[in-house]
Amino acid sequence: MNKKHGIFPEPGTVQFERLLPGPPERIWDYLTKSELKEKWLSAGDVEPRVGGKVEFRFKHNDLSDVDEPIPEKYKHMQDGTYFEGKVTEWNPYKKLSYTWGEETGEESIVTYELIPKEENKVLLRLTHRKLGDDLKILISVGAGWHTHLDILLDRLEENSPKGFWSVHGQMELQYEKIIEEN
Repeated sequence: MNKKHGIFPEPGTVQFERLLPGPPERIWDYLTKSELKEKWLSAGDVEPRVGGKVEFRFKHNDLSDVDEPIPEKYKHMQDGTYFEGKVTEWNPYKKLSYTWGEETGEESIVTYELIPKEENKVLLRLTHRKLGDDLKILISVGAGWHTHLDILLDRLEENSPKGFWSVHGQMELQYEKIIEEN
């Protein structure tokens, strides 16, 4: 189940499932606390309420100890990127949803569901909706989430994550094929 590719269950939507070492409270902290969220996704606070602000301060090269160049098409992210969203659902240890990229005029929705499993494991279901139909965006978002979730799993298992950009580049090629086959 882990490291499995995301699926595209409907147009403009990508969904992932990962079985993670729990408990749910631990995973929730990695989704909502800046000092943990920055280890796998981006720094930034998540206000604990519906309507609360979500900050995203991305610095992809800081997600691992691997020093690698940023691909040319992502050079604009070299010094990091920042945007905000709003919490649309706040159900601690079970479900979190927020807007993503609303200042670009192309707001999408990210939802995390935490489902407790046996042996202190948690099934994380991540769904990113309202992505549109631009293939470049779908490929980038699919590869991005896949890479970020691999890093999250590595962090939770206390492993050293691989470099973001090299994994992301490999995933882009795989997601291009997956999307073409759908």
